[in-house]
Amino acid sequence: MSADAGVSAAPAARAAAVSLHELRFRWPGAATDCLAIDGFVLAAGERVFLRGPSGSGKSTLLSLVGGVIAPQAGRVDVAGQRLAALSAAARDRFRADNIGFIFQLFNLLPYLSARDNILLPCRFSARRRARLHAAGVTPAAEAQRLAARLDLAAEVLDRPAALLSVGQQQRVAAARALIGRPGLIVADEPTSALDADRQQAFLDLLLSECQAAGAALLFVSHDARLAQHFDRVLDLAQVNRATAAEDAA
Repeated sequence: MSADAGVSAAPAARAAAVSLHELRFRWPGAATDCLAIDGFVLAAGERVFLRGPSGSGKSTLLSLVGGVIAPQAGRVDVAGQRLAALSAAARDRFRADNIGFIFQLFNLLPYLSARDNILLPCRFSARRRARLHAAGVTPAAEAQRLAARLDLAAEVLDRPAALLSVGQQQRVAAARALIGRPGLIVADEPTSALDADRQQAFLDLLLSECQAAGAALLFVSHDARLAQHFDRVLDLAQVNRATAAEDAA
């Protein structure tokens, strides 16, 4: 019998939630890059608070991470998958399965009810439905649970998104991102329309749901008071050489 007999193999390490390498992005018509990031890693399950002034490229970075736009150079890997290796349709499927977005402008479908907006990711992603099934939960029950935790009353769920207040729309967008337990949550100024009490409840829910699912969180905000709740606080200027070059000019 070998010395290794009876010793269980160590579990394989999880791929980083996000890995950027030699990333360069320039908007059409611009004279210089707005993002030049040599390297950045968001570990699986890690919670990072990303800050920077308006116009510093934070939202652009989130769009690159989600595969919504593509860099001119470098690579973006999400959960070990190189996004540039996927066709546009495959990127859409990968995003639906693996990334929950909370957009600054919400991007709800105005003619659908709040409930149907929350359930949309489960309609498009069999993997999200499968994760809920494995946990013994239906999508409808999970939508109800998330809505309740976000202080969305049952009657609100039946209203078209167009008739909701800005704060209600923001909370519906959060529930939509979280449903089906994606491995990465990307949040762009997600608390801007919430009062102080709901802001704290929202953040508690977001962090606890990410922890329960083992999901990584990339959270962009101007509100420095929220930073204390995160594993790491990152100024985009720390990693973005395009900003440093602009400041030095």
